[in-house]
Amino acid sequence: MRDAVIVDAVRTAVGKRNGALSQVHSASLSAHVLNALVRRTGLDPALVDDVVWGCVGTLGMQTGCIARAAVLAAGWPESVPGVTVDRQCGSSQQAVHQAAAGVISGQYDIAIAGGVENMSRIPLGSTRADERFGRPFGPQVLKRYNGTVFTQFAGAQLIAEEFGFSRTEMDQHGLDSHARAARAIDEGRFTGQIEPMTVTGEDGTARVFDTDEGVRRGSTLETLAQLKPVTEGGDISAGNASQVSDGTGALLITTSETAARNGWTPMARIHTAVVVGCDPVTMLKGPIPATAKALKKAGLSIGDIGAFEINEAFASVSLAWLRETGADYERMNPLGGAMALGHPIGGSGARLMTTLVHHMRDNGIRYGLQSMCEGGGMANATVLELL
Repeated sequence: MRDAVIVDAVRTAVGKRNGALSQVHSASLSAHVLNALVRRTGLDPALVDDVVWGCVGTLGMQTGCIARAAVLAAGWPESVPGVTVDRQCGSSQQAVHQAAAGVISGQYDIAIAGGVENMSRIPLGSTRADERFGRPFGPQVLKRYNGTVFTQFAGAQLIAEEFGFSRTEMDQHGLDSHARAARAIDEGRFTGQIEPMTVTGEDGTARVFDTDEGVRRGSTLETLAQLKPVTEGGDISAGNASQVSDGTGALLITTSETAARNGWTPMARIHTAVVVGCDPVTMLKGPIPATAKALKKAGLSIGDIGAFEINEAFASVSLAWLRETGADYERMNPLGGAMALGHPIGGSGARLMTTLVHHMRDNGIRYGLQSMCEGGGMANATVLELL
């Protein structure tokens, strides 16, 4: 029976809004990690059956199938195709699922999965900004939910209220995320997964960008408490929410047999992959049922999982997941999450999985689980098994 394994996983360092990667074209960002896989594994690009690439803001430089543009920008043979996937914030995690399914079914022998987002250039919500082209979801959906305008910020606040999370509790989670990420950087935990990139600043000076840019050191609960909430009287602020970011990541996916034939030693097997829907009003609770579905399908318990990557879209999201699953807080996002490292939406699934699989390998962790909430009320969950 065919399986799907991850041979290697690589990412750029994540750039903060208007930071080091803000002026880099998304096709160039993507090409950088595609060619990093070639360099790291000796892959012949001509053997790649498809490049499955997540992206949310398909506007401007990210439109016209950014996956295909990435292949061409990398200088790969014109025979290599690409397809762009939009499952909102989970787009590149879904890309991994689709690449794995293609490999297991025999449609692919070798596939690349990943994603990209330059949110500095294509801000969140850009694709729905011009109402000349119609409002998202349409009249039937709006009627079904009594005219509710779906927003992630409102959803995050509703979840905080439902679970009784205080502003202080969520701010502390944010502080923990930054502290963990800072420690991981200082200890070199990301060195093996980040492909350094030469970038040019506004002054024309070139430098090597190789460290996640959004991590803040020295914050306190007192300083976070002074941040203005997103909505008047609410508890969601920049201190307990993910950052607007730029970045990309890529994973080489094939079968164990093909890996052996090419002399590759796989890092992990894609053990289980699921996706669920949830209500689109709170929108962000999907990782809870997605985790339950993945564990049931995998025949595992929450205690069997040695590391979790649960996207910190908002502190209320990951804290709600933690409470409902009973997982160990120390095993969730042990190297920091999106509140510290950033959330380049179309590329975040690949960033999380790259971080997860390297952490599993570095620490001998047999099973890891990743999940992330997604716009419209959905979530992917993936169980990886170390090889």
